[in-house]
Amino acid sequence: MTQRSILAGQTPTVVVRANGSVTVEGWESDRVQAESDNSRGLQIEKRKVADVGRERARAKVGERVLFDIAIDNPFNRARRDLKEVQGEAIEVQLVRNGHVRVPVGSRLIVYAGRSAEVRHVEGHVTATAGHDLSVRDVQVLMHAAAGGDLDVECDTLEGDEFRFGAGRDLRFFVRDLTDAKVMIKDLGSYWEAILGTGRLKIWLTAGGDVTLVTDQEVKAQPPHYMLGNIEQPASTLKTIKPD
Repeated sequence: MTQRSILAGQTPTVVVRANGSVTVEGWESDRVQAESDNSRGLQIEKRKVADVGRERARAKVGERVLFDIAIDNPFNRARRDLKEVQGEAIEVQLVRNGHVRVPVGSRLIVYAGRSAEVRHVEGHVTATAGHDLSVRDVQVLMHAAAGGDLDVECDTLEGDEFRFGAGRDLRFFVRDLTDAKVMIKDLGSYWEAILGTGRLKIWLTAGGDVTLVTDQEVKAQPPHYMLGNIEQPASTLKTIKPD
């Protein structure tokens, strides 16, 4: 097991990339710490936000450097996700699997080729995984998507329109979601749910089942007034009924 850490401050921007699976969790520290099961597969460095995701090409023969250039990749997701962020970021790269600890106040962006788990983060979180993705005990969620199952449990969302997708099942729980129109396309059906006046617009798409978790009154919409899987949070008893 290889471990590296770097001083980051209390509210850093952290970008984590893993070709395999990764667990990312907040901890009470001002350092970013990363562990990998591959001794040569761990890199952690502080970079300018503008340079995160920039591709580097370098060729060397002996001591002679033939070329060393940096190229902006317009298709790089990290650069698009960081377009509103200034200053520096901590970038963690894992060739295979790993475990990363970040300050609890971090702004966090996670990409995993396989599965990912993100937990105990008070800053903004964006996460994408090729297989399963679990986002738990997160304060502000910006975006989440998974090729397999997606399990979301957070305090709030930031913005007015959101799209979340899963290749298999999707479970969606936002604690302060009280005024939203949720449009759901899951296996074999389409249904809409209104909470409050429907101010926020949320699209949930899954190859399997979508489960909406809420303690609010849910109103079905015409013409069929159909509702799918709706659960209440533990210890909550509230009536869910058609409009």
